[in-house]
Parts: sequence; structure tokens; C-alpha cells
Amino acid sequence: MSSFLRNLSPSHQVGLLFVMVFGLLIAASIAALVMSLRDNGEDEIRTQDIKEFSSLLNTSWIMCTVFWIGWALGETVATLLFALVAFFALREFITLSPTRRGDHRSLVLAFFGVLPAQFWLVMTERFDLVTVFIPVYVFLAIPVVSALANDPQRFLERNAKLQWGIMVCVYGISHVPALLLLDFPGYGGKNAFLVFFLVFVVQTGMLVQHLAARKWPRPPTAPQVSQSFHWSSWLIGLAVGGFVGGLMSGLTPFKPGQAVAMALTACVAGSLGHLVMKALKRDRGITNWGSEGRSVTGASGLLDRVDALCFAAPVFFHSVRWYFGL
Repeated sequence: MSSFLRNLSPSHQVGLLFVMVFGLLIAASIAALVMSLRDNGEDEIRTQDIKEFSSLLNTSWIMCTVFWIGWALGETVATLLFALVAFFALREFITLSPTRRGDHRSLVLAFFGVLPAQFWLVMTERFDLVTVFIPVYVFLAIPVVSALANDPQRFLERNAKLQWGIMVCVYGISHVPALLLLDFPGYGGKNAFLVFFLVFVVQTGMLVQHLAARKWPRPPTAPQVSQSFHWSSWLIGLAVGGFVGGLMSGLTPFKPGQAVAMALTACVAGSLGHLVMKALKRDRGITNWGSEGRSVTGASGLLDRVDALCFAAPVFFHSVRWYFGL
């Protein structure tokens, strides 16, 4: 079987990966349908769990379809698709945060200046500028534009909110298609495996952390932020995520030890980033970025599904690029 896979071309290997992923999604969707048909509504906890599972499945279908279309049509289309995802995520973030008339110029700059410029830098593989464009140049430009709007009321809070939204939604997501453009020697045409590796280990670690917290409940580490986060379950999630990363080393340009290290790096960044985004939601007084399930962007709750990836992607990308000297 392994010799058969090695003899396949890179495009056929990636295509087979998508067949397996979509097969798993079909099986999970059938299971969700069966559970919903058997649910009589008497157990509210079970009903809520089924709804959350179905919502996660719907988002998984959307994201996997985006990945597949992007891979099938090339890196340029993939970058444009992720730019669209970043647009919706940023709009979702801004919609649930208060703004004033004086923020309009900064918002126009963020959506129609910063976002396309960042993804253009990714598309043209100017990775040094990708690294510093937003944290340096944009973070200095945004308050200047706001100051020129002549509205000093809550100036620091308003600018910090917009800068944070750009950092998470634009800067973070832009590093996902950037992985497709890294040039590893002898790894041409297989960079989609890197994206799969990143997403799979991060989501596995977070799922195991959630299940461990329910199986072995402990006093939460930050109860005002998350009732399910404690260090024991977090470490279990990291351990499983790192182990899975080691098993998947054959899909990547990493050796097993390197794969474990990179998986742990991604899992730490993703899980702690998810905790930070929970703190932001508590600050806004909401339970999800889709405003209790009501769509505000056409992609309700999108940021809930990609928040961990927004933190993990840049850390993973720059760790890989630094370690391998790319």
C-alpha cells in the first residue's frame, strides 16, 4: 500500500487525500442525520450537542470545499478564496464590536486596502513583507487615519479593537495559503499536505482537550473566560496532537521528531488563541461570533470555526520557514 502511494504523482496523492476527507465527512453527516432522526427533544443537552455537531459539520464542509477548490484551481485561486474568508471573518469581528463615525475611514482602509494588499504580498511570495506589513506599517497607519477623522473619543480602545481584528482575521488567515507557496526541496506539488497537517493536528488537539475536560472535569483555570479550560485537559490535548503529528510525518517534509515539534507548536498556538478569542467574546457579552446563531455576515459563526487557525497558522508558517531556512 505504501509503495502504491509513493508511486502516485503529487497531484494524485493530494486528490486521494481529499477523497478520504470527503468520505469521512459524508459518513459523519449520515451519522448526524441518524442522531437527529432519533432525537425526540426530551434531552436538551443531547439536542444541543447534536446541533453543535451539525453546525461543526456544515462549517467543515464549507472549509474543505474551499480547500479543494483552491487546490484544484491553483495557488492563486486558493489565495483569493482565503482572502474572501478573511473578509467575512473581519466583518463578523467588526459587526459585533461598537464603532463610531470617526472609524469609517479606518474601516475602509482595513477592508479595501490592508486586506487585499496582505494577500497580494502572499500571492507574490514576498514573505518578508508579509511578516511585517501589518504588525509594523498598518499598525502605525490605522491610528493616523483615525486621528485625521477628528474624533478622539475612546480613541485608544477603538483603534486597538480594529488593529486586533486585522491581526487575527487578516494576518492570521493569510498565512494559510502562504503554506501552499513554500518551496521545499523535493516536495513540489504536495504543499496541500502541509495545510492538511496544520488543520488536522490543531483540530485534533482541541477536540481531545474538549473531550478530556468533559471526561475528567477539574476546576477551570480561567472560569470567567472558559468553564472547560484547565491545564490537565490542555496537556492531554497537546500530547495527542503532537502524537498525531508524528504519525502524519510521512505526508510532510518533516522527519518524525520534527513533525512532533511542529505539531506541538501549532497546537499550543491554536488552543491558547482559541482561549483568547473566548475572552474577547466574554468582553462583548456574546456566546459565539454569529450572534447566537443569527447570521450577520452570510457566514454565521465563521470566526468560531477558524479562530484557532488564525493563531496557529502564522506561528506554524514562520516556525517552518525559520527552521528550514526557506
